Amino acid sequence: MEREPMSSDDRPEAAAAESAQQQQQPLEWRFAQVFGERAAGEDVQEVDIISAIEFDKSGDHLATGDRGGRVVLFERTDTVDSASRRELERQEYPNARHPEFRYRTEFQSHEPEFDYLKSLEIEEKINKIKWCQTANNSVFLLSTNDKTIKYWKVQEKKVKRVSVMNLDTSRSSDNSSTSSPSANSCKALLPNGGCSEKLYSPNNNMSFPPGGCASLRLPVVVTGQDSNHVARCRRVYAHAHDYHINSISNNSDGETFISADDLRINLWNLEINSQSFNIVDVKPANMEDLTEVITCAEFHPTHCNTLAYSSSKGTIRLIDLRQSALCDNHAKLFEEHDAPGSRSFFTEIIASVSDIKFARDGRHILSRDYMTLKLWDLNMDSGPVATFQVHEYLRPKLCDLYENDSIFDKFECCLSGDGLRVATGSYSNLFRVFGCAPGSTEASTLEASRNPMRRQVSNPARPGRTLTSLTRAVRRGGENTGVDTNGNSYDLSTKLLHLAWHPTENSIACAAANSLYMYYA
Repeated sequence: MEREPMSSDDRPEAAAAESAQQQQQPLEWRFAQVFGERAAGEDVQEVDIISAIEFDKSGDHLATGDRGGRVVLFERTDTVDSASRRELERQEYPNARHPEFRYRTEFQSHEPEFDYLKSLEIEEKINKIKWCQTANNSVFLLSTNDKTIKYWKVQEKKVKRVSVMNLDTSRSSDNSSTSSPSANSCKALLPNGGCSEKLYSPNNNMSFPPGGCASLRLPVVVTGQDSNHVARCRRVYAHAHDYHINSISNNSDGETFISADDLRINLWNLEINSQSFNIVDVKPANMEDLTEVITCAEFHPTHCNTLAYSSSKGTIRLIDLRQSALCDNHAKLFEEHDAPGSRSFFTEIIASVSDIKFARDGRHILSRDYMTLKLWDLNMDSGPVATFQVHEYLRPKLCDLYENDSIFDKFECCLSGDGLRVATGSYSNLFRVFGCAPGSTEASTLEASRNPMRRQVSNPARPGRTLTSLTRAVRRGGENTGVDTNGNSYDLSTKLLHLAWHPTENSIACAAANSLYMYYA
């Protein structure tokens, strides 16, 4: 039997090309949910401003921390069971429902403290939250402020109550009628409520019948159908950092984690809070010789011996814990050298890396400095493989940004689970989404509001090399406003610093002041 030739649609090359073409198409982002949306003109309390966002590995739980030291947990409600999933797989079209989350619980993680030895106030603000491995239907997470890390267990417990324990109504009415004459017959009352006459003598009729009184119900604890979530602090990791903690990161071994401040990185065991091991120390013998500080640190997602940390000079160091106990020497150094003659007073300030994230495959690192996003390949330390301009229109205004301290704002970044897109925040409550697949020209500007796409404007295609020079206009007026090169206003007082990408889906959660917005594509 002669085989028919394959059509163009059946060839693997055509399928791969079609898949790549679909991946390169920009996503259309839609509003999903908002928690804590404020009304127009409503003032935001300082303690309610969100300071940390984190999905867990499954994407079914989301945690936020605020400046008031509280941690709020959300759980997903639109998950489908296995039977429904199999039915959807048989269909030719995917499930179009967007992810839905609901409020689960909240608890006070940190309280304001005062260090009497250093005369220093310690804020309750939550700097970072990290999810740990779940066990026995309980969730575990780490939260930290400037000085203290806490390990929390949150579990769902059935509400227990005491059952009815009074006498039967029918019997109680009879007993009250028969006991009243006896009460009136008391001639002299004793101090403790007793009576001078012996009412309960063996000769009277008030003795208990054999087997006890049938109408008496003893108290019984009954477990009801209602349940609530209880948060309990399992361990406190304190007194290990002289400077403010800027990041924590879980190890893939599920047993250890790191905490980093400006000059040191410590390694902890989750089960031991009495000691930690200092693995990185950049503090010089003379503090006048200090030239850079640690800004962020993160473990490799799969290699438990590898971690990366960034510095205020714009460099990223990859270290191997197997080399030595104190990792003074790095395994790899990632940095981008400035062009000759391009340095200025602000060069080092805007080069400071505020956040780094490993891709899920562990092959790439995403870093965010003040002006750009950079994507690094661990196998190529000569320079970033892609650079994304976040708000290039602010470069001529660096002097003004320095005077009002906006130049020191620390924006976070995140990658999609498939590694094809990256995102970060900007001013005017805007955030940017870039495509980082080869040949992609995706560069979206979205606003943290119920209509995220309303700020979209036409954007010229990328010149020359892919994954570079992506600029978009920012639109919105307000306090501390200015005008960019395209005549659009921007607002420095509203900034989107914190955001997180769902680990398996194209869904983003971002914080605009005290409001948590969620979008899907």
